Parts: sequence; C-alpha cells; structure tokens
Amino acid sequence: MQMAEYLDLQVEGETLRLLPQRAVYWPRQQALLLADLHLGKAAHFRRHGIPLPAGAIERDLAQLDALLRACPEAEQLIVLGDLFHSAHNAEWEQFGAWLAAQPHTCTLIRGNHDLLEPARYAALGIGVLEAWDLGPFRLLHEAPAEPGEQEPYTLSGHVHPGILLEGLGRQRLRLPCFWFGARGGVLPAFGALTGLARILPAPGDCIAAAADGQVMLVQRGRTV
Repeated sequence: MQMAEYLDLQVEGETLRLLPQRAVYWPRQQALLLADLHLGKAAHFRRHGIPLPAGAIERDLAQLDALLRACPEAEQLIVLGDLFHSAHNAEWEQFGAWLAAQPHTCTLIRGNHDLLEPARYAALGIGVLEAWDLGPFRLLHEAPAEPGEQEPYTLSGHVHPGILLEGLGRQRLRLPCFWFGARGGVLPAFGALTGLARILPAPGDCIAAAADGQVMLVQRGRTV
C-alpha cells in the first residue's frame, strides 16, 4: 500500500489534497474541507449521565491547529455538517474562542446534528447553508443515495467511513478513510468521539485511510 504525508487526487478536474488530519485541502479555493466534528458531544453525554472521557474538545482543537499549520495558505474553513453535536454547552464557547483567533472565514453546511439557534452561528461569523454549489462540486452533509447523472459531483460527510484492513496473520485494523466513488466523495469524521462505519467500496472507488500522520492509498480507483 502507498503511504505518504498527503495524497493528491484529481477529481472533476480539480486537485484535492487528502490530509492525515482527516480533512481535504482544495488549492483552487484555498479551502479546507472537514466533516463531522461533533464538538460538545462529551459534555452533552455527561449532562445526561453517560460518562465520556474528558479532553475531547482539547484534542479536536489541537487537531484543528495542526491542520491549519499544514495548510498555511488556506483562507477558509468549510465544515460539511455536524459541527456541534446537540444543544449549547460550554464546549461551544471553547470553540468560539478558538475560531475568533483565526483569520479564516468559516462556512457550515448544516447537518442533522446542527441544532443551535441561528444567532449562535452568526455571533461567531459562521455562514450556514443547506448545500453549496462551488466549482464543479456540490457540498452537502449527507449525499443523496442515488444522485442523478446530471447532478454535480458531491462532497459530503455524515457516514463516518471506515475501512477494515486484514493482514496475513489475521490482523484486523479499522481506520477512518476517504471514500471517492463515481458520483461523490465522502470525508472521514474529524471529531475525536465519532466512531466508524465500515464501508464496502465498489471496485472502481478510491479509498485512502488516515493513520499515524500519513495517508494510505488502500484502493486505487478512477480518481487516482
């Protein structure tokens, strides 16, 4: 398997750089795309009596810092849904303080967990859209199950895709992955408390796993 610090794909005539921080850099738009942070999830579950380990928000913000350092030319953040897990809690204020210190614009493509009042997004200068046709792509949270042939190529999240790797000695390892098919690409979940859903890619799909600061090309598809 090919492993590197990043992997450049040509998709719909555009270069998309897959990063080990489980995000995509789109050079033409100077945009970082990420999905499914689910900030506030730990505090939300603890509020409801379900113990989750502390420190998830700090790990996510540190990962965001690492992402911005890896792409200093980026000017905008585009979140493909599920930025915050549920109702407002203190972790939103932590994220707000982090975002206020950044020069980047931030746009959220609304996901099924993005339930905060519009005023909270506006207060942080976050633009909120249901979908965004940008260049040759349609940016969504959840891609349609059967996109039309004339519809734009979609970039989305929601699935939290993971790929199962099996070794000769019966080792089994499940890793977050980027999944690019014939009509759309799905980003891995960015957040620390998100879990994985095993995918079953078609033969022509491109699959790249993110692990240990590298991107691993698992299946070379049409886009590579």
